[in-house]
Formats: sequence, structure tokens, C-alpha cells
Amino acid sequence: MLDIKFIRENIELVKTNSKNRLAQVDIDQLLAVDEKRRALELKIDDLRAKRNAVSKNKPTPEEIAEMKSVGVEIEKLEAELVPVLADFRELWLAVPNLTHPAVVVSSRESDNPVLSTFLEPTKFDFLAKDHVELAELNDLIDFDRATKVSGAKFYYLKNAAARLEFGLIQYALDVAERHGFTPFSTPDLAKREVLEGLGFNPRGDSTQVYNIEGTDLSLVGTAEITMGGYHKDEVLTEAELPKKYVAVSHCFRTEAGSYSKFSKGIFRVHQFTKIEMFQYVLPANSETAHQEILAVEREIFEGLKIPFRVVDHCTADLGGPAIRTFDLEAWMPGKPNEDGTMPARQQGGGDWAEITSTSNCTDYQARGLNIKYKKADGTKEYVHMLNGTAIAIGRAIIAILENFQTKTGTVIIPEVLRPYLGGLSEISPPEVKPQGEAKPK
Repeated sequence: MLDIKFIRENIELVKTNSKNRLAQVDIDQLLAVDEKRRALELKIDDLRAKRNAVSKNKPTPEEIAEMKSVGVEIEKLEAELVPVLADFRELWLAVPNLTHPAVVVSSRESDNPVLSTFLEPTKFDFLAKDHVELAELNDLIDFDRATKVSGAKFYYLKNAAARLEFGLIQYALDVAERHGFTPFSTPDLAKREVLEGLGFNPRGDSTQVYNIEGTDLSLVGTAEITMGGYHKDEVLTEAELPKKYVAVSHCFRTEAGSYSKFSKGIFRVHQFTKIEMFQYVLPANSETAHQEILAVEREIFEGLKIPFRVVDHCTADLGGPAIRTFDLEAWMPGKPNEDGTMPARQQGGGDWAEITSTSNCTDYQARGLNIKYKKADGTKEYVHMLNGTAIAIGRAIIAILENFQTKTGTVIIPEVLRPYLGGLSEISPPEVKPQGEAKPK
């Protein structure tokens, strides 16, 4: 959440920032509800103070009668306050974080500047296949049986792809641990108040969140949720910061409204495994921490030798909690071009696609979850919170299959992964075991 006092004192700045971020929020309405909220709370506090003052001495019969009337008035005002607080919170949660001054202001999500690139897009001297074709040839993914069991946009990884998932997890954890990140395996469920405090919207038709009926729990779409809520309502010490975590979790997303986006195969699905980095830091150190997370993401994919570029989100593409976000976009030869046409794969056609994202959320999420640190002088401030993808398994597998394929359809395993796969250097169709003859009854 953005500091409500800051909003009151910087109305035009907040309005402009919200407009630049394409946020659907009425700042004037928020302030009007805020004023009503504060007026009601002031009345309630005054009446409680009056009642407390009388209770300190033995009240007269007249005072007792008056205090009964005061109690009735407090209950009436508290009942009136409940919907006002709900309206206030809903409007307040919709206000995005401030924006880093280096971020490009644009109303188009496609205007993300490219900051750097690693390797050139992969080219082939043969007609390349996409990851779905390669998975079918090498018996790596079963979509049909997953649809039968769980529905559309689910899948089974099998054979070398299943081993590749666990190899990628261990590889990413090893890289992150070398940089001081503590490994976690997290719950797949979190309370809705945690999601809201972090800036995720668990309600409405456009939500990406699966909610568990009859409970206040939701399936997490990222370990950012479980690691962001890890220190909820805590006061950390200045000396113990930064706290650096790397967490493995399943991720669940409804993908509501994503029908117009590229979603072939396992690119956009309802469930996947992801390794997420998270940091709690002193405010003065959050920009440095942001660059550190980006550097770890780069190290992971440079080690895999997958071509990628680093982009800086413009205002239209920034999520509400973030002040700045960097993405790594991998080259995926099987992805349609930006205009929707299929790539000329023989000549290295394809397109860039997001494989990691890292965001500096400053104190926005800390305020929503009441996470502070105590300074040496005893005063308390909100920590800054940052997140970043180490590896999203499905998209990493796509990038490996499509970039390291051979003319025969086999796939070369990146050298850095081979120790995690028992020395496996190539993915090829599994041997078909002959079926024995049926035994006579």
C-alpha cells in the first residue's frame, strides 16, 4: 500500500502516477472515503475516552444512564464504520506504488526498453521444431492424459523432461545459495489477507487466483506470496537485514483473460513449478538488492547459454506493487512473431518471451503486511521488499528444447545441467521396450 498520508499531501502526483500506470482508481473518491473514515473514528475515540473517564470514578446514576446512551452511540457508529472501512481498503489497495524516475512513461506495454542482450538469437540450417513437436518426438510431455485427469492447460512431464525439472531446480538453488540466499520449500496455499497485503487481487472476474471455496485460503501463483508473508506483523532488527531467501513452490494461475496471448504447449498453463528469490532489506539498499537479484537471474541463464535480453518495464507494464521491474526474455525459436505469424524457423525465426522477472516493491508490500525493522535509535520503519524469478521451470524447458535441438529432433543438454542429470548429455526418444507375448491362461 502507498502511505495514505503521502497520498493526502501529494494528490496530483499520485493521480498522475496512477494514470501513467493505467491504474483503475479514483483518488478523489478515496480521499472522500478517507475523510469520512477518519471523522467516524474520531467520534468513536472521543466517546470511548468520555466513557473511560467516567469509569475511573464511581459513577452517579445519571452518569450510568448517560454512559449507556454513549455505548449505544458507539455501537451505532462502529456499525456505520464497517462498510466505510471496506470501501476505503478496496480503493486504497488499488493505488499503485510510485514509479522509479528511470522508468519510461508509456501507455503501451510493448514499449519496454531493452537494456542488454546475451548471445544472438539461435539460427538453424534445418527446419526447426517447436517445443510441442520436440516433446512429442522425444516422449517428454503428455497433454491428453493431463486433460483427461485435470482439464485443459495441465500437463505431465515424463522421461527426460521430468528429470530436467528437478535438475533445473537444484541448479537454480545452487546458484542462489552461492549468493547467500537461504533455500525454502513453501506452502502452496496462503490466506487472502496475505495476497491482498502484497498487492495481489484474489477477487473478481479478472483475478488470476484460484480461491478455495468455504475458506479464506488461495492457491499461490508464486512463492513471492508465501515468502512475502513470512515475516507478516514482525519487527526485524536492523542488524539482521538483509534477509535473502530462495523458495521452491508450485504456482497456480487461472490465466483469466489470457486467451489472446501466446499459450501453446506449456508456455501458459494453470500449474507450474517456480524457484523465486526474495529479499527484505534496509530502504537505502533496495536498489542495490534489485541489481543483485537481476545479476543472479543473468548468471543462471548465462550458465545455460540460452540467448536472452534484459528489458525494463515501462509504466503501462508495471504491476501495482513495483516501483521498477526488469525481465529476462529468452529467445524461443518456436514462438510466433509479434504480428502473430508463425516464424520462419529455418532462418532462426521466433520471438522473445519472458522467462524471469524481478521487482523492487520498496515499502509498498511491507506496509500492507505490517513488516518493520527497528533502527539503532529505537525508531521503527517499514522494510523494503524485493522479488525475482530464479527459474520458471516450464519456460526454461521450452527454451532448452527449442534452442538446443538438432536436425534429427534430439536435444543437447546444456553442459552446466549435466551433473544434475547423472551425466545425461542428450535427450532422444526413449527405447521402445518390446511387449512380451501374452501368457496362455
